[in-house]
Amino acid sequence: MPNPRPRSRPLMIVPVLVAALAILLASSSTARGLFSRVRSETFNKFTTALNNAPITTTTSTSTSPLQAAATANLTSSKMGRPPVYFFSHGGPDVQYNTKHPVYPVLQAIGKEIIQKVKPKAVVVFSAHWQATPSEIHLNNADGKTDLIYDFYGFPDHFYKATFPATGSPQLAAKIQQLLTKADIQSKGLKRGLDHGVFSGFNVAFPPNTDQAITVPLVQVSLFKSEDPDAHYRLGQAVEELRDEGVVIICTGMTVHNLRDMQFTWGDPRPLPYAVSFDNALKEAVEGDAEGRLDRMREVVKRGDARQAHPWMDHLMPIYVAAGAAGKDKGVQTWTLHEGSFAWAQYRFGDVPEE
Repeated sequence: MPNPRPRSRPLMIVPVLVAALAILLASSSTARGLFSRVRSETFNKFTTALNNAPITTTTSTSTSPLQAAATANLTSSKMGRPPVYFFSHGGPDVQYNTKHPVYPVLQAIGKEIIQKVKPKAVVVFSAHWQATPSEIHLNNADGKTDLIYDFYGFPDHFYKATFPATGSPQLAAKIQQLLTKADIQSKGLKRGLDHGVFSGFNVAFPPNTDQAITVPLVQVSLFKSEDPDAHYRLGQAVEELRDEGVVIICTGMTVHNLRDMQFTWGDPRPLPYAVSFDNALKEAVEGDAEGRLDRMREVVKRGDARQAHPWMDHLMPIYVAAGAAGKDKGVQTWTLHEGSFAWAQYRFGDVPEE
């Protein structure tokens, strides 16, 4: 059982809760049937509660007028090394729930990336693609990248979502060279983008706008493990891509507990560990870069770590981001604690000045 709740002001229930339960139940046909029966009754109910509840957040993002998107050439960036980003991505409904507090936050981050960073390409690591314990997989397909609807029990239009993205065999080959150099086994294959990418990216980089991604996008897997050191080294292996103007984006959640949804169902207040673990991770990330790995390694050993992440797939992407950051400082730009989840967003490195 989770710890008793603190007497705190109400926050919004995360719309990803419904998404997360759907994913959790996906492996069982009986469970899928059960979820389908309750879906229509609960989905609108909790979305309404989300949109009407007060929130408290922390933010330091800023925006300015949009400029033209970067070209697709993989050449050295005149703007300096781009930052590395970590998105808490939410569920497949995040792109539709415009009243959720994370929506404008992701929009602002996307504007920052397009208007100021001006990427030559984007490489993304998602919590929803774990390959093997010892091998990394990556999408080396050319042309349009398909989508994977890796969730169940949602309204029909969720399965018609689109996100235009173009792969790059050239960039994929470069990534594999870097992985080989770091003694990391890898395999190129053809795979669509999962909702850990396209749902949040539809908010941050809305298609058919001057904020859209118009450069190559390659998704790379995680290891199928909970090893923070291995994922940190994975990030270190691809850090060099930043010298070519490539933006690295890692997506997950800073707190992600599906099991405790039963205790937060209909109650907008965060469980204690959603606050304590998120705060501890912030402290570990934001310290000096030299001791960052040691501090982040200790975070997964905390007493509340298994409450915050019963399985650490959604935590490992921030270790990739921290590794790819090199000596650059990490900053939490925004967070939100809801139920058994936390939505912190991070940037590693400076945003180029216009």
